[in-house]
Order: sequence, then C-alpha cells, then structure tokens
Amino acid sequence: MTTTASDRKRDLVVTGMTCASCVASVESALTSVGGVAAADVNLATERASVTFDPSRVEMGELVRAIERAGYGALPISEDERERAVEEEREKELRLRQLALLRRRLIVSLSLAAVTMAFAMGGLVVPGLEDAPWRPYLLFVLATPVQLWGAAPFYRTAWSAARHGTTNMNTLVAVGTTAAYGFSVFATFFPSVLAEAGLGRPLYYEVATAIVGLILLGRYLEARARARTGDAIRALLALGAKTARVRRPGGVEEEIPIDRLQVGDVVVVRPGETVATDGIVVSGGSAVDESMMTGESVPVEKGPGDDVAGGTLNRTGTFRFRATKIGRDTLLAQIVKMVEEAQASKAPIQRLVDRVAAVFVPVVFVVATLTFLVWLVFGPQPSLTYAITSFIAVLIIACPCALGLATPTAIIVGTGRGATRGILIRHAQALEQAQAIRVVAFDKTGTLTVGRPQLTDHLACADFGEDETLRLIASAERVSEHPLASAVVEAAREKGLALSEPASFEYTPGQGIHATVDGHDVWVGNAAYTRDHGWQDAPQGTLDRYADEAKTPLLAAIDGKPGAILALADVPKAAAADAIAQLRRMGLRTLLVSGDRQRTAEAVARALGIDEVQGEVPPSGKADVVRRLQAEGRQVGMVGDGVNDAPALAQADLGIAIGGGTDVAIATAGIVLVGGDPRGVARALRLSRLTLATIRQNLFWAFFYNVALIPLAAGVLYPFTGWLLSPVLAAGAMAVSSVTVVTNSLRLRTAKID
Repeated sequence: MTTTASDRKRDLVVTGMTCASCVASVESALTSVGGVAAADVNLATERASVTFDPSRVEMGELVRAIERAGYGALPISEDERERAVEEEREKELRLRQLALLRRRLIVSLSLAAVTMAFAMGGLVVPGLEDAPWRPYLLFVLATPVQLWGAAPFYRTAWSAARHGTTNMNTLVAVGTTAAYGFSVFATFFPSVLAEAGLGRPLYYEVATAIVGLILLGRYLEARARARTGDAIRALLALGAKTARVRRPGGVEEEIPIDRLQVGDVVVVRPGETVATDGIVVSGGSAVDESMMTGESVPVEKGPGDDVAGGTLNRTGTFRFRATKIGRDTLLAQIVKMVEEAQASKAPIQRLVDRVAAVFVPVVFVVATLTFLVWLVFGPQPSLTYAITSFIAVLIIACPCALGLATPTAIIVGTGRGATRGILIRHAQALEQAQAIRVVAFDKTGTLTVGRPQLTDHLACADFGEDETLRLIASAERVSEHPLASAVVEAAREKGLALSEPASFEYTPGQGIHATVDGHDVWVGNAAYTRDHGWQDAPQGTLDRYADEAKTPLLAAIDGKPGAILALADVPKAAAADAIAQLRRMGLRTLLVSGDRQRTAEAVARALGIDEVQGEVPPSGKADVVRRLQAEGRQVGMVGDGVNDAPALAQADLGIAIGGGTDVAIATAGIVLVGGDPRGVARALRLSRLTLATIRQNLFWAFFYNVALIPLAAGVLYPFTGWLLSPVLAAGAMAVSSVTVVTNSLRLRTAKID
C-alpha cells in the first residue's frame, strides 16, 4: 500500500518481543489492518512506527491488532509534556522488569547449579546416581525453575499460540517442557519406562540449565541494549530546565523552560546552558557547541550571531532573543532525526525479515524430523538420544540474535554520529554511503565560507596602506554589494575609523563614486576606473588574481591610482584536509560550481580536487550527477541544501551541510551540523563501519542459528560419537545475543577521524 498526503505517522511501545519472529508477527498484524500503509517494528528500541489513514483506522485498532498477535502495545503521545511523562514511566517500568529478571536469574541459576551437582554427582560420589531419593530431590529443585523462572517464556509462547503464531519463547517453552515433563514422568512412573527397557532417564539438569542460561543471556542482553540508546539520552539531557528571562525594566526572572516564549530575551552567564535557539542581542562569549557539531573548539559569539539551545556558554555573559522553542529548536530536530533513523530499517534487513517469517515453523519441522530419525535409527536407548537432539535443535535455533543484528548497530551508529554532528536521516543512507565512489561538492558555502573576504591589498597612493583602505571602505560603507561589505569588514577588523561619505553614486555592474573627507574616491572594475586614474591597469596582476579565483577591485583617489584590492570567497580552513581524507579513502572528488570554469579550476587546484565542472547553474547540477550515474558511478552530492536540493535528491546519497540552526533538509540522507566539510569523510567512515558491524552481526546470527543446527541434530555422531548437549545449545544461544549487542556497542568508540 502506498502512502498518501492524508496519512499520519504514529509510534507505539511494543512489549513482549524477544526475537526476529516477534518483529515479523507484529508487523504482519499491523499491516493486515485496513488503512495501514506501512509498519516498521524495531526489536532493539521496542517501538513500532505505523503510517496509516486516520479516516479509516484509529489508534485503538492498532493497539488491539498488536494485542491479538500476543504482545502488548501503548501509543506514544504526540504532546511533548505527556511524552516526557510516558518516557519516565517507561524507564521506571524497564528498571522494575530488569530487577525482576535479575531475581529470576539468580534463583534459577542457583537451583540449576545444585540440580546439576546432584544430577552428575555420581562422578564424584560413587553410587549417588542410584540413590532412591535422588529423582525426587531433583524434582523439588527443578520445579521452581520450570514454573517460576521460565514463566515469561510460557506466558509469551501461550499468547502467541492463541493467535496462531510462534516465536523464540515457543522454542524454549517446548524444549524445556519436553525435558522437564519426561523427567517428571520418569520420576513418578519408573516402572512404565522399565517395562519398555528405557531405564530411568532424567533431564532435570538440562531443563534448569537451559532456563538459567537463557535468562542469563537475556539479562546481559537487556543491560547491553540499554546502553545502545546512551547517545540519544545524552542529547535529551543537554536541554536546559530553566531560563533566566530579562523583563522590561531590567528585571530578571528564572522560569521553567516550557514557559519560555519566542521573543523573550534570555540572559546566559558563564558555565550555563543556552536555554533555546536565538540571536545574540548584546554581550559576547565563547560557546562550546561540541555536543552538537563534534568540534571541540568553542565558537566566539557576538551580536547578530545564532546560538543553539543545549550548547554550553564558557566565558562571558550575553543576552539573546529566543527565535525557536520546543520542537522547533536545533536540539529537538536532532533528537527527532536520530529517533527516526534508529526506528528505520536498512535494506539489508529485508533478508532477515524474510527468514524470520518462516524460521520458527521450519525449526519445529527440523526438530521433529530429528526426533523421529533418532527414535527409529538411533542406538539404544534411542528415546534418550531422540529427546536430547530434539531439545538441542529447538534451543540452538532461537532467533534472538537475528532480530538484534541490524537494529542495534543502527542505533549505536546513528547515535555515535549525532554526537559528532553527523545526522543520519534513515538507515538506507548507511547502505548508500558505503557504495559511494564519487563525491561531488558545491563550492559556495560548502567548501568556501560563503561570502567574499579581502585577501590582497596593493596600495599605490601616498597615503599608506591603512589610510587608503579607510578611504575605500568609507566610500563603500553605503553600498549593499557583497564585495563592498567585505571591504568594510576588513577595515573594521583592523580597527580603522570609517567616515560617512559626503556624496555617493552607484553604477550597477561597474562600481561606485563617493566623496570622503574631501577626497574623490572611485572603486570598481578596470573599465570603470580607467578614466579616473587607472589608464594603465596592470593586466598581469589582474590575470593572476583571476587565476587564483579572486575578484579584483581597482580604487582611484583624486584622479590617481589608489589601490588594487583582491577579494575571494576563500576556502574553509578544513576544506583541503576534507578533500585529502576522501582521496585517501579511494574516492574521486568533483567540484560543481556556477562560477566561471577558470575560477572553479583555481579553487579545485588549491584544494586538490580531481575533477571540475564550472559554469553550472543550480538547475544543472542535478544533470551533472545524472551523467555520472549514467556512466555507472555511485555519486554522493554535498551541498548547502538550498539551491542544491535537486542535485542532493538526484544523487545516490545527498549530504547537506547545515547552516546556523537549520538541519531540516528533506532532500539529504545525511546532514552535517556546523558546516565542517571534514564531516563528509567522517560520515562515510561511520557508514562503512556500521554496515560492516551489521554484516558481522548477521554472520554470527546465521552462524549460530544455521551452522549449529546440524550439530544439534547429531550429524557428527556417526563420526565422533559426540552429540551436542542441550545445555551447551542454551549457552551458545545466549552467547549469540550478547555477542551481537556487544559487537554493536564497539561503534561507540570506533575511530571515524
């Protein structure tokens, strides 16, 4: 079913899921409801994201569909305050569940250890295995484990059975019940087995050890999974709880953050967290933005600069006017994007979903066939071998690790990216990123600072360099042209006192004429200044500036040559390093610019870029990407997300460099906060590492669940006389889940620089 403009997207908490089969069951239950366009269920986050038509289906129907499938469901409120309360309750519930799981684990493992000691005690105490009271003692020790310790398995398995589905708990419940039930029969009806020539086989230690080991694996898995969300919890913790607002009359009032309004003037002192997004109106300071951009060097802020909520004020005191609050802030956008990415599915997950849909029923068929083969063809006592193999196959095949392999890696990877200013919008971008072979860059604002700066000043007049610059900047201060603003900014940075021009005249496309402190000042191109003092402009100097991608301005003062200024949109400090990193990764780089080919080539040479496409209008950048794709190349496009939107959408992967506090760039798969182009290489490395981790996880999951099933079935017995113990099978299954989650957690410290 395709989505429509009227569809809504809501999230639900889903309880009771333990494996990939559970995920498949919940997704199937949701998509079977009329009006549901799509449903993505995440085992690691225990969330379901449902897209549906509210005119055809209500949230209550979605909840009932999940409950009919044998699981619990709770809608997540769209109201921020209610959602915060719900998340706190959910956190408390998880802690209580973890505490109960710990109690079950301690009791079950303790009783299992004692049970195994008495079950195998004959190896230490001769004759103990023949003691008449031994079966009854084992029954007393094993029963609490089977009825209380394994109760969660039975509840979930029964719930699934009532709705015609199966899952991991079904395998565990059937396997341990077979071991425990046969042992109970042998304990209280030994004569029946004796008449059949089967002796008195007992499997109490098998049942208790399986329950104990699976509980241990589930407990370790739960603790590890809790750490996968550390990054997003750390982001949420960045938000300030209160704000100091300056009221009319100079009175300051500290208010809760939810009472803050757009337009309020907020005071920030040293060491305080910036309450929300805004623009500095007075004062100045160095602000630590590392928690959002990943850059450790504090950023100087002054009047007119943007500040983001959640960043940390280091030194001075300043006041800013709030421009965004609540869900509109940069921090809220980042958290939302990370949550959406963590809930999304990578294309590689499709394989897991297809396998999970049929996995448990197939395992039951394999286990049953194994039982029958051993019963008919196995050595005596054949029933003992048949039961042992049947239980081992059921337990070794539990698909816990299969369901955790992909989502845990995505959660940790996207969370790690968020802490470094890399926002991965959806899991599909991870797979797209690792296939990229060519990285195309927009120039202005992406590799350059986005505005012209004065780079060269050749004074020709007798006034001296500073006085010449002062006169030129004074003449330009009335102009709104970007080049004029760059000259004025350069003069102010040198501390020069500018004068107000007595007269000002602007000729579009050529230059300006002004009278400053009694001096006649002409500033513009060579043709404009030729009749006012620059009859013989040095063409060689002008050509050199052009080769260096600089725009020359000539100034004539009182009819004589005054100065030659060169201005350029200079590369960002990290741009050359960013290109070098990509080339070291084996990637081709391309500059796509609307500038003249000569100018674009000069920038490319300075930065070390492989290929150049100049004189490309914004609408033509997508065509450049399309041509590269037609050549069979996988293309990543890097731009500022405004006029580059068509190219970002056309590319195999769009990477947008966010400016200020705006990261809501819909056409990009990855957004870099802070504008550092080195983030491109970091993002691609992180994507490669995350995909590698997913593949490793899937390998181990399939290895445990597929490669060990034949061992459990006893394929090696004819050659080695060895049969896999169900206890070892339980241990291997528990280890598989912990291995997958632990492997994913390595991404938290993986090197991406």
